[in-house]
Formats: sequence, structure tokens, C-alpha cells
Amino acid sequence: MIGRMTGAATRGFLVALLILLPALLLPGVASDSTQITVLVALLAAFMTFVEYNSNFPSIVEFREAPPFNRLRFAALFTTVLVLSLILRGQSNPTLLTNALTSIGTILGNAIDFPYSPVRLVVLMLPENADPALVSSVRTAAGISYLVSLCAMTAFLVLVRVLGWPARHGAFNVWINLPLFDPTAGGDVLTRLQRDARINITLGFLLPFVIPAVVKLAADLIDPITLDNAQTLIWTLSAWAFLPASMIMRGIAMGRVADMIEDKRRRTYASADAEEGLRPA
Repeated sequence: MIGRMTGAATRGFLVALLILLPALLLPGVASDSTQITVLVALLAAFMTFVEYNSNFPSIVEFREAPPFNRLRFAALFTTVLVLSLILRGQSNPTLLTNALTSIGTILGNAIDFPYSPVRLVVLMLPENADPALVSSVRTAAGISYLVSLCAMTAFLVLVRVLGWPARHGAFNVWINLPLFDPTAGGDVLTRLQRDARINITLGFLLPFVIPAVVKLAADLIDPITLDNAQTLIWTLSAWAFLPASMIMRGIAMGRVADMIEDKRRRTYASADAEEGLRPA
């Protein structure tokens, strides 16, 4: 019990730290914005603590199948931290911020080719956008997209090479997929495979679709302004993290479907063998 409570408290603290990072690192943040950020961080920390301190799952998927959630959190934390340091370096440059800015600029320029997700994010900006803002968005998009690709690659290696999640023992579908109702109708295996394909497809399409939708909606509603540093950080972090998270979820659900199919195959083979050994 103490170990579970300590782990839940640690996770809650890390989630709060993630939300507070831009406000802590960026200079000149307004006091009203800081107060709202602290309130959101405390609420997120409390919800995380309650979720992981409970014996019964509620909304967090793959809670008992590490390192799925740890990898996703590490990717988001890295993205927010690096972007915060890069934008801090615009007013308070250091060797670290200059190095990160140079790496982000190289990555952004390398990925910024026609019809690429980074190019679409840049085109999302108004035509009269400041060149410095365009450069910042390109750099942030390049860093965010690279981190998301690294997270997906690492998880794919965990699944295909290291045998996630079977290497951690028996996989409990109820605990790790609390939002998936196996009694909703239809074959569980078919539904898992269908959900896996949908998540992977949406994950691949979202980095292209989101900038296009924002650009088309700019004429109807006020477009998202990325002049504010915190808005830039969270917008591009979400743009890169949400599709990567959906792809990882699709891969995970596909892996669970493969495990169920393999289990059924062994069960049927065992039943056929026993049937063949029965006396005439």
C-alpha cells in the first residue's frame, strides 16, 4: 500500500511539473497566467494520484503494462522541456539553449519539404507573419516531430523485439483497457483489430489534417495565434504528441489482439489433440 501510494504521488508530482515547465522556464510570464497554470497543475496531479492509488482502473489505459505510459510521458516531457529552453534562449541565451536552437533549426529545415507535416504547420501561419515567428514555429515543429518519431520507434522495438507486454507476465485486459467493454457485442478479437487500424490510420493523418483544418477555419473564426510562447509550446507539443500517442495505442491494441489470437489457436489445437486421443 505504501509503495503504491508513493508511486502515485511521484507520478502526480511529475505531471504537475510537466504542466508548470513553461511557466517556470519562460521569462516574463504574467502572474494571472501563472496562477491558472498552478491551479491546472494541482488538479492534474490530484487526478493522477487518485488514478494510480486506486486498485480499480478508471480511464488510464495500460496502467499495469509498463513502459507504455512512461514512454509517452517521457516524449511529452522532453518536447515541452526542449521547446521551453529554446524559447527561453531568445531572451536569455546560454550554451544549452543555443545548441538546442541550432539542432531544432537543422531538423526543421530538413523536414520542411513540400507536403510534409512541418511545411503544413508553417503554412498554417498568416501570410503576414513575422519571419522570426515563422522560424520559431519551424524549429519547434521539427523538434516535436522528431521526438514523437523516436517515441514511436522505441515502442515498436519494445513490441516486436522485446515482446511487450508478455515479458511482464499475464496481461489483464480489464485493468489495462478499462474503457474497452468486451461484452459490447461482436468478437473481441475483431473489435481490437479494428480499433488498432483506426488509431494507426488517424495517427498518421492527424499531423497533415490538423494544420489544413486550422487554415480552412481561419476565415470563419479567429485563428490560433502562436505569438505567445506558452501557446506555441502547447500547440506544437499537442500537434506532435497526440498522433504519436494514437499510433502507439493502435500498435498496443494490435499486439493485444495478436496475443488473444495466439491464445485461441493454442487452445483449439489442445482441444483437437485431446479429441484425437479419446478412446473409440
